[in-house]
Amino acid sequence: MVAATSWLESGFLILLAQQGGQGNILAMLMPILLIGMLFYVLMILPEKKKRTEIARMQEALKKNDRVVTIGGILGVVVNAQSGSEKVTLRVDEANNTRVEVLRGSISRVLSDDKADAGKTDG
Repeated sequence: MVAATSWLESGFLILLAQQGGQGNILAMLMPILLIGMLFYVLMILPEKKKRTEIARMQEALKKNDRVVTIGGILGVVVNAQSGSEKVTLRVDEANNTRVEVLRGSISRVLSDDKADAGKTDG
């Protein structure tokens, strides 16, 4: 491992010498900086936007919204008090079974079109 480290150091020094010293260090680092900016724009910004949209959706939950939890449980919101971390879902119409889940575990709100399409398929 010592030989590899010294080989890398000598290779870096040779590159510096070939580039004319410290004047071109910025030119050597430019591809790395561009890759970093590209990574930020393509990976981090869309994920950040998605997280903020999910947080807005979770805050806007209201009674009678059809939702899906991250565990795949389908239910209808019975109680979603603003400021509260808990949401009560009705998961069974026949027995009136209710489940309390954390607001953060709601993955999406189903529109009526999607809910009706799911019932006719299965």
